Amino acid sequence: MRRAARAAAESGLDGLLVAPGPDLVWLTGHRPPETERLTMLVLREGEDPVLVVPTLEAPDAAEAPGGPALTLRDWTDGEDPYEAAVSVLGPRGRFGVSDNTWALHLLGLRRRLPDTTYVALTEALPLLRAVKDAAELARMAAAGAAADRAYEEIRRVPFAGRRETDVAADLADLLRRFGHSQVDFTIVASGPNGANPHHEAGDRVIGHGDMVVLDFGGLKDGYGSDTSRTVHVGEPAAEEREVHDVVRAAQEAGFRAVRPGAACQDVDRAARAVITEAGYGDRFIHRTGHGIGVTTHEPPYMIEGEERPLVPGMCFSVEPGVYLPGRFGVRIEDIVTVTEDGGRRLNNTPREMAIVD
Repeated sequence: MRRAARAAAESGLDGLLVAPGPDLVWLTGHRPPETERLTMLVLREGEDPVLVVPTLEAPDAAEAPGGPALTLRDWTDGEDPYEAAVSVLGPRGRFGVSDNTWALHLLGLRRRLPDTTYVALTEALPLLRAVKDAAELARMAAAGAAADRAYEEIRRVPFAGRRETDVAADLADLLRRFGHSQVDFTIVASGPNGANPHHEAGDRVIGHGDMVVLDFGGLKDGYGSDTSRTVHVGEPAAEEREVHDVVRAAQEAGFRAVRPGAACQDVDRAARAVITEAGYGDRFIHRTGHGIGVTTHEPPYMIEGEERPLVPGMCFSVEPGVYLPGRFGVRIEDIVTVTEDGGRRLNNTPREMAIVD
């Protein structure tokens, strides 16, 4: 909380306003319900953190990991919830606001404090959560290892003759078995569905000869996993193997571009160059990667034009793909963290094409 308040001041903000959601959990460990009742953490450099909180939720807030550092300003139903916030914020100022703050509450503050202005936290401090400390990296690594175990197990289940939703359910069960408390997505995209990067598992029956993109992840102990592998039901055709080899080489090139001081876009350029040289440049239709932490998508992003330098402790995906409409797709993805002299993969399952039944 002190570091966040300091970062806000250095960015020219008078403070941060944090509503229930991932930022509040990251800062305080408090996970209240997201309702119409106002809960808001106020951080200002040089001042104690203040949590404006409904009285009925104050005991839980006090018992949160960050509770002992918080000054609670509680309000009860029937009172004006913004009065407590007004007394903390003062009549004017420019504040960073967590992205998922309800419009109801932001507009309520604006009515009471017309001389205040607000900017989204992702715009004002996009890298606030980007650099992970040792404890966070340990949780990220554990989440990645759990996802790897799920992949090793899913390769053993039958694919042919089953619906995509059946395999997706198996993946979700495996993620939970290996410690995930939350499953965010289980993409199972078979045959022509693989050409849609964000295909949702459907009723298509997987057949012999299908390429199948598997992309899955969620939260384990509060930190995210996200990995992709592309498998084939039975022996692949020569072109399918060729495309898979191209994507695997691109993923390796992207990983090898990871080092402190390199720009985020360098990772995208390295992976994209391999695919373009192979003649599939127009079929790589998304960025190479996204940050990950207490949410599965967060800054930084590995994309052309993003010149922010990589810093040890950053964690993000490296996930190039090739998508051939009406036919098949291939994506290979690892979560990578920046080290002092390069990068380290947090997913370590084989990246070669796996043959499944």
